[in-house]
Amino acid sequence: MMELALEKILPQVEVIVRKAGEIVRRYHAQADTIDWKGDNDPVTAADRAVNDFLVSELKRTFPDFGILAEESRDDLTRLNNPVIWCIDPLDGTKEFIARNGEFSIMVGLALEQVAVLGVVYQPVKEFMYSGIRTQGAWLTTSRGRKALHVSDIKNFEDFRLVVSRSHRNPIVDEIKQALGVNHERISGSVGLKCGLIARGDADLYLHPAPGLKEWDTCAPEAILVGAGGRITDCWGRPFLYNQPDVRRHFGLVASNDVSHTEIIAKLLPVLDAHGLSSTQAW
Repeated sequence: MMELALEKILPQVEVIVRKAGEIVRRYHAQADTIDWKGDNDPVTAADRAVNDFLVSELKRTFPDFGILAEESRDDLTRLNNPVIWCIDPLDGTKEFIARNGEFSIMVGLALEQVAVLGVVYQPVKEFMYSGIRTQGAWLTTSRGRKALHVSDIKNFEDFRLVVSRSHRNPIVDEIKQALGVNHERISGSVGLKCGLIARGDADLYLHPAPGLKEWDTCAPEAILVGAGGRITDCWGRPFLYNQPDVRRHFGLVASNDVSHTEIIAKLLPVLDAHGLSSTQAW
């Protein structure tokens, strides 16, 4: 694997993402302009403005890196580059529209198909999660910066499952029962859910459905792994980045990694009962 000075890149990305947060807050204070990309898939003027800003700034600052951004046309030229940015300008658009604060800006860096660096910024609370896969993860707030580490909880009855506010899949309740999980909390944004696990305030997040893309998982994965956690698909397979098809066809499991293999083992019979295959796209 080629080497990048990730510890030098991360502060530059944090500055860019903070500036993007200022754009979000300006749009947050005014009425939305909403379009629909598909069924149940809204996009706002804020999504597009932040996307344009991030793409422009990252291209200017890192001209040799490729870019995959949710609100930009993907011409696949990125496939020729071993290093790409994965940009989600507003993860949790429904939460942004609802003005509940549970949305984030996510910028991840993938090197040779592996998520190696990530920044997830919650503009309303001004919480910034940052991580380098092999070096650690941190949360920066108005109180300062602290290192993150996942919990060491391994008993499923003690697990705190974090679930979606807007995208809860009914299969989650069946998996929860199969695991014997008793506790849950609700959060928007994939990045914020993984941030809760990285902080040790939750232990498990399940997304047993299609719908996620590379830009949904890159930054959260780098941060969570940096904090000692783990993200895989529902069969325990690692995610690869900079693929021609950016969709996550086989769901997502994020955990504190203490019992990840056992979680997968208990999850599979539920998926099988619903006819979900490890080889056929959902």
